[in-house]
Amino acid sequence: MSNIFRSGVDRRHFLKTTAAAAGGLMAMPYIATRASAATLKTVNFSEAVHNLGYINLYVGMHDGIFEKHGLDMKVSAAGGDTQTFAAVLGGSADFAIGDATMAQISRENGGPGVVVGTVVQRAHYFGVSKTMEPFSDPKDLKGKKVVTSPEPNTNYSVTKRMVEQAGLKLGTDVTIVPVSPGTEIGAMLAGQADMAVAYQPSVAAAEAQGSKVVFDFSNYIGPFCNTGIMVLPTTIAKDPEMVQALVTAFEEASRKTYADPAFAKKVARLEFPDLPGEVVDKAIDAELKYLIPAQSVVTKPDQWKNLMDMQLYLGNIKGTVSFDQIIDNSFADKAVKQLG
Repeated sequence: MSNIFRSGVDRRHFLKTTAAAAGGLMAMPYIATRASAATLKTVNFSEAVHNLGYINLYVGMHDGIFEKHGLDMKVSAAGGDTQTFAAVLGGSADFAIGDATMAQISRENGGPGVVVGTVVQRAHYFGVSKTMEPFSDPKDLKGKKVVTSPEPNTNYSVTKRMVEQAGLKLGTDVTIVPVSPGTEIGAMLAGQADMAVAYQPSVAAAEAQGSKVVFDFSNYIGPFCNTGIMVLPTTIAKDPEMVQALVTAFEEASRKTYADPAFAKKVARLEFPDLPGEVVDKAIDAELKYLIPAQSVVTKPDQWKNLMDMQLYLGNIKGTVSFDQIIDNSFADKAVKQLG
């Protein structure tokens, strides 16, 4: 995420300050060779950060599932939740996956945004440390420094809420050290903090270097729409067939991810070739064990409620847009029916 969210800046005005980021996506080329076919519909697709929480996306691409549904996916990593939705707002992406709170904020401020599916169904974060022991009571963070991405990235949000709900004062009892998304582990290993709140495969890579998982956010929070598929209503109106194809492909890819872990590991190794294969395999094992990638693209009310409750608590949203107003499960429901 960019540095536009500094202390004292109202994050609800992010739409005005991040539109310029829409054209500045960081390219993240996929290794799989995709067949070239003139009949495929080109889809410009923005992911917040390249990570294994999105393994269902990568499985779908490497297995040809998106192509089977008539789509040629052009995927870029935006560098954060704000930037990925800004890409949709600015027109450089047809769809974005990231913290779906961005669509909620947009709607509450009179802008557009619809969520048509869930990609990550639990908080895909783990507390990782080289000095701390595993803990289950957040009060054990008293006196500690914790590194996350900057506010309002999701790992910052879940950490802040957890700390405050434990009766600890942020900045006094616990210090959050914000760093660029994806660099949390490196900052912890460099001694900038006692614990990093990070995602896979960075977590498994840290374990390979002697660190250990000391806290599991996925079970602490429970069902949680950590990552949603965001799109503009004008896109839905203009090309509902494309939206349906994309959502159906995600449903099929999500099922494939859980049905064939060996293939998911193969894909993950291709997506992260700079990491040892056994590290990537361990990361996928953890992703599936903790049910982090969505098992179905359908966005469930409890997943959305947990996300909204957190954002309401943090003051990021007003809560004036209801589930039925922002969640369009019609495409996901049709995908489930079609795939059986």
